[in-house]
Amino acid sequence: MYTEHFGLNEKPFSISPDPRYLYLSQRHADALAHLLYGISESGGFIQLTGEVGTGKTTLIRSLLEQLPDKTEIALILNPQLSQRQFLQAICQELEISVQPRDTAKMLIDALNAALLEAHAQNRRVVLIVDEAQVMSPELLEQVRLLTNLETAKKKLLQIILIGQPELRAVLGRPEMRQIAQRITGRYHLEPLTLDDAAVYVAHRMKVAGGRPDVFSKRAVRKLYRLSRGIPRLINVIADRALLAAYSRDQSKVGAGLVKRAAAEVFGRDRRINPWPWAAAACGIVLALWLNSLTEPAGEDPLAAGSEGGGQAGDESALVLEPADASSTLLAAAATQADNAAPPSLGELLGTMTDDAAVADAELLGLWGVVPDEADAATTASTCEHAAANGLRCMPLDGASLTELRALDRPVRLTLRDTDGGERYVVLKSLGETSGTLTIDGIDRQVSIAELTLLTYGDQLLLWRPSIIVTSGAGASGTPEPLREGDRGAGVVWLRTSLESIAGIDLSTAEPDLFDAGLSAAVRDYQRDRGLTVDGVVGDRTQISIQSDIGLQGVRLDKALR
Repeated sequence: MYTEHFGLNEKPFSISPDPRYLYLSQRHADALAHLLYGISESGGFIQLTGEVGTGKTTLIRSLLEQLPDKTEIALILNPQLSQRQFLQAICQELEISVQPRDTAKMLIDALNAALLEAHAQNRRVVLIVDEAQVMSPELLEQVRLLTNLETAKKKLLQIILIGQPELRAVLGRPEMRQIAQRITGRYHLEPLTLDDAAVYVAHRMKVAGGRPDVFSKRAVRKLYRLSRGIPRLINVIADRALLAAYSRDQSKVGAGLVKRAAAEVFGRDRRINPWPWAAAACGIVLALWLNSLTEPAGEDPLAAGSEGGGQAGDESALVLEPADASSTLLAAAATQADNAAPPSLGELLGTMTDDAAVADAELLGLWGVVPDEADAATTASTCEHAAANGLRCMPLDGASLTELRALDRPVRLTLRDTDGGERYVVLKSLGETSGTLTIDGIDRQVSIAELTLLTYGDQLLLWRPSIIVTSGAGASGTPEPLREGDRGAGVVWLRTSLESIAGIDLSTAEPDLFDAGLSAAVRDYQRDRGLTVDGVVGDRTQISIQSDIGLQGVRLDKALR
């Protein structure tokens, strides 16, 4: 309808995964590089995760067009299959002759024979499983067993698992550790940045044969804000905005058209206040979901994201976290019922502060620290005050709720209303369907759906390190990462903690030395928990270890899950 109006050869914002429209942001380029590397190297698993609509499937299509020579691909797009059906699907993809009545063993034997033949001809075989987060534990175990197909020197099958962030949680479970230990590469695909979104929109318009400047700069900013940088949502809203511009005989798309298009996409009537309707919709979805449950959901194990770096000092001291009264504040949140529809977060926005320092003060209070009224006016001064009281700041930029749940500490969030105004609040507990925000000292339970929609921008997490540098370059007491070659009480703490968690013996004649054996154990632990595997014990690795050994202190209460 609007293609001729804008001089387009086709619709530029189709949600079908067409590789021609793939815009390689730095994050997408890194992800594609990880996949290509995984194909060129043999052995283990490669794991790629990303939120719904971030471009994972389009990335797969692009990957298939850039395969190295002598590479065969078995692509499974829907892994909700039985073990036998799964093996049949792989054989079918690789054109291996099998019979409908073949048993699982017969299918594996046929697959193994085909893989050996491919190896003899110097051909590489890769299995790509999309939507891997829906795979059953039994099917994941079958996939693990496929990696046992090998020669004396080489794995015969390279496996790439692609899925939503839930895949990281699934593979982080203790019973999945045999699979997690075989994952040799991990990458999480984040949404686009504002600059990327602007280039993305112009790129798709240009590929479709149109002008790249049809969307004004304000329209692109509004499009980014409403879509949160998720390519699929950008496509849906932009497509509707182009249609609206065509119906009004306009040659440009402005911010107003984008806002109205988003209102139609998300089902909001722009003539009335959208928040009560949004709240009602969230309540209905929540009620239907809860009604489908037959028993409460159990807790997911912890996992974490990428690792930090830094230079370690000469000697480190062990700082045990005290069992403080603030821990009971989080426990109190567990008494809230999770089966009642929470109030609309939109209605609560007006009661939230637009001063980050006020929310930071509430965050400090959870740790039993009285904020400095004179200095706590910026994030930097908040972090200085926290450091003076044995805490450490971890600024986060757009971390997902899944990542925050994995870090397992309260966090100051930045929320944005529909007009772009920023509000600050402390996330005190996080369940599967609802979370608890502390607003002016009052706990408010809100739905995860609204929280996900409105959380935007920077976040601030506080934690108490177990390793403090007390001499050498870090004599100021600044927490630093531990790495191979360091000595001190912190190394002893690390060694003892990993022995307790992994049930292994790391005893040595020099327990205070971070030696090669301890470095290998750290890398195994990081691989097991979905952390960056670098052997350096930075913030995220230390936080994960603290959580695993049950160190007392302020934790993100997840009893609502």
